[in-house]
Amino acid sequence: MEIIAKEIGADKFLISGNGAQIYDLANTKILYNKYIEKNKVLDIIRICEENSMYYSIYTENAIITKSLNYNVLYYNYENKTKQPHKKSHINVVENIYDYVLNLEQDVFLKVTVCDSDKVIFNNLIKKLRKIKDIDVLDVEHMSRKLISYGTNTLEVAYYYTEINRKNVNKWNAIEFLLEKLNIKPEEVIAIGDNINDKEMMENAAVGVAMGNSAPYIKEMADIVVSDNNSSGVAEALNKLI
Repeated sequence: MEIIAKEIGADKFLISGNGAQIYDLANTKILYNKYIEKNKVLDIIRICEENSMYYSIYTENAIITKSLNYNVLYYNYENKTKQPHKKSHINVVENIYDYVLNLEQDVFLKVTVCDSDKVIFNNLIKKLRKIKDIDVLDVEHMSRKLISYGTNTLEVAYYYTEINRKNVNKWNAIEFLLEKLNIKPEEVIAIGDNINDKEMMENAAVGVAMGNSAPYIKEMADIVVSDNNSSGVAEALNKLI
């Protein structure tokens, strides 16, 4: 995120991990963090492994996974066109449980879980929700991404959820910054595309949905703009600011 911020001239704050962390770019320090506790991450890993479910763990600087599949497959595909310093760090680990257990740093922003079968996926979500002090995002639609291989295009389709510490979301992190910067909620524009944007879309003065957003995000938005491949964010900024 720091690399993207520099490219667009953003030099104030970054909110990452669905609101799990706020980073002060100017002073290079973390202002706010609500990480998932290691014992909760280990519980999530155990349940996913017992149910043969694909998952990945996001730390401050890497994605930990067992294989390149679903969402991580797409990140790996994007890495092929990026300069070395811009690539997402994907750490492929054979035994994630032991790896996490022995990690010295306990900075876990979020966990993602994916599967192509809706029934299996929903059953797993019910089991994950029995873990205390975590939030599992509701999922209503299948995520679809396109990967090009020469003249061929591969569609990667899957159900996908994100797990954070309890009460972590983007809007709560934004509220922290609003108080610090003396900005009113009615002065906020939020641009989003998926269920992890729900709270900020509902609470911001203006909610903008990208053209490729999940249907329920479009329904709650005040404005719908073009998709992410058609300069939708620029369209929103030009229209509103």
